[in-house]
Amino acid sequence: SGQKVCYGAFKRSCYKLAYFQDVSRRVGFQEARQACEIDGGALLSLESEAEQQLIENMLQNLTKSGSGISDGDFWIGLWRSGDGLTMSSVCSDLYQWADGSISPFRNWYTDEPSCGSEACVVMYHQPTANPGLGGPYLYQWNDDRCNMKH
Repeated sequence: SGQKVCYGAFKRSCYKLAYFQDVSRRVGFQEARQACEIDGGALLSLESEAEQQLIENMLQNLTKSGSGISDGDFWIGLWRSGDGLTMSSVCSDLYQWADGSISPFRNWYTDEPSCGSEACVVMYHQPTANPGLGGPYLYQWNDDRCNMKH
């Protein structure tokens, strides 16, 4: 399920947001990735500030629509594999897009990625949370454990 919106100006002309108010329907990173692929797409690669802004606008419109969307982060297609992890590697350089995009664009929240066991990335969407040092937990990215349900 989800809302599909199509545009002409971006490399990927259609986007689909899936948000589940029912926490029991939320899924881990690999399940989300597979669901997108079964649907003929891929988890989102955000390749520019303009595309980031487009997605933020879509989320704001979804919020305004009275759909009941509230706290709940969204998986995006950025993740870090254990391959090539060496002491000389900078953790943030090891993240890659699931669809093979090579875009260097990143929108990390302050002090992210924290790395360690957190290897998959969400776009924050916690409008009711008190702001942290980096401001509201809205639309910036955070690495999280891949088995978390979003």
